[in-house]
Amino acid sequence: MAPVQRSPEYLLEVARRTAWGAADILLDYYRRPLKIRQKNGGPVTDADLAADRFILSELRSACGNEAFAYLSEETIGGLERFERPFLWVVDPLDGTRDFIDHTGEFAVHIALVESGRPVLAAVAWPVRERVYFARKGCGAYSENRAGVRERLQVSQISQLDQCRIIVSRVHRDWRLDALLARLPKRERIVHGGLGCKLCAIAAGEAEMYVGLSGRSAPCDWDLAAPQIVLTEAGGAMSRFDGGDLLYNQPDLHLWGGLIADNGVTHGSWCKLLPDVLSQVEQLD
Repeated sequence: MAPVQRSPEYLLEVARRTAWGAADILLDYYRRPLKIRQKNGGPVTDADLAADRFILSELRSACGNEAFAYLSEETIGGLERFERPFLWVVDPLDGTRDFIDHTGEFAVHIALVESGRPVLAAVAWPVRERVYFARKGCGAYSENRAGVRERLQVSQISQLDQCRIIVSRVHRDWRLDALLARLPKRERIVHGGLGCKLCAIAAGEAEMYVGLSGRSAPCDWDLAAPQIVLTEAGGAMSRFDGGDLLYNQPDLHLWGGLIADNGVTHGSWCKLLPDVLSQVEQLD
């Protein structure tokens, strides 16, 4: 029997609704004492695990297992992700350290990947009480608790020295700091959570984010969802040399230099960044 066909509209609604539900779970844990333990070198809380169980239960109930595989940061799936046409990629709590530190800058990521690329996604920013969502070719939107929706649009700033660069609060080393010091900019904004950073660019609150892997690197669940929100808002994301990001590869890490921006400046950044990185690497 052929798998049941589910429309993109239906799948985006599932992602959006599930993101709201997971946001509620995280906010409930956010208001009470947390049990924190270490997993794979980083912190994990009961909030991560509760949101993960909820999201996977909702997605599996709505989509089944014939055509869909499931990949989550907390419960990584098996080889079925290479055998089925669609893959749900989930981060139940992007920005765990910010969640623990109560910065308010953490998110829920839910993306649907087909042929290595995200085709739709929802990103919940619980403390802002907003869900950002997008479908390929259909634009990106944000929605508040009242259900009021706004179309997302990146800023149109084109001069690099007028860009607001949004940078990580935690995941930085001397190489990234040296790189950032050499980049033209109007302002440097320190922010937690990759999902929050990319959604901020999508909403026109900043123009550029740059990441540089070291001993670790972001994984599929860190970027698949916010990337399509950003690109459908008019932005761009790639490696420093302009190469595309591909998801659902054997190695789930996205190594190297990554840039996300408002699209208008993307070509200029891709010309500049390899040379600046080369200068930084000569300091080592």
